[in-house]
Amino acid sequence: MVADELAGHIEDAGGEARIVRMEKASVAKLQEGGTWIICSSTYGTGDVPDNGQAFYKALLEERPDLSAVRYGVFALGDSVYPNTFCFGGKKFDAALSELGAKRIGDLQEHDARGGIYPEDAAAEWIEGWLESAQS
Repeated sequence: MVADELAGHIEDAGGEARIVRMEKASVAKLQEGGTWIICSSTYGTGDVPDNGQAFYKALLEERPDLSAVRYGVFALGDSVYPNTFCFGGKKFDAALSELGAKRIGDLQEHDARGGIYPEDAAAEWIEGWLESAQS
């Protein structure tokens, strides 16, 4: 739902958006460059979700040059787990940055206990993110 919300706002702003589920994501496609938003929940003890494990592992093992990539991260977590809060998104952020990609704006952390639906938080976040992406 978060990816759908973000894509809708990008398209409403005149951009193009395509949602790629993590199990279909590839390092080769990412390495082509462009602007990406990673939406990641956190699973277990601070892991990326099961459907993102292969993609995340490939990033770490293949270590591609991502200097042509600009990106944002919308991380989902639950603050009842403070030691691993939003680690799925944080792990992707660290890997992309380490591989040369340039983050646009701040990493957005959504707390399941925060009282706001994640798609509503995404709608708020994307407006500022789009402004930053255009500069």
